[in-house]
Amino acid sequence: MSNLTTLQTGHVGLNVSDLDRSVAFYKAVFGFEVVAEGNETDRRFAFLGRDGKLLVTLWQQSEGEFRADRPGLHHLSFQVETIDEVKAAEQVLRGLDARFGYDGVVPHGENGTSGGIFFADPDGIRLEIYAPSGADPADAPTAGAPTCGFF
Repeated sequence: MSNLTTLQTGHVGLNVSDLDRSVAFYKAVFGFEVVAEGNETDRRFAFLGRDGKLLVTLWQQSEGEFRADRPGLHHLSFQVETIDEVKAAEQVLRGLDARFGYDGVVPHGENGTSGGIFFADPDGIRLEIYAPSGADPADAPTAGAPTCGFF
């Protein structure tokens, strides 16, 4: 048995191919602030957060696009309080020509009230913004399975 009694998620580190492009995307969509950054030619990174809390770190040390068929990150999810916040983020993403996994807000499961939007960042990393309630109960895009698992 572990002695980690106060365990919680810290930050998530993501490899990106173009730091400037990714910083602009994450700032526009999530309202992140740059907490710290490194701009040496071979060591570019940005630490992003909100309200003094570090949430995402971006590391420019990859090429190509995210591969969903490889072991590793499946998707990164962010919870907001209301479905209206989800819809506002959707509008920002549409203005950025983001790729969506589904059209609009969808429930997490069949007839569920929690739901959100599923989309990709500029490197194809799969992301989600959801609210715990407020999604219209409806059929899920993937019958009999969690929506977030199959986009």
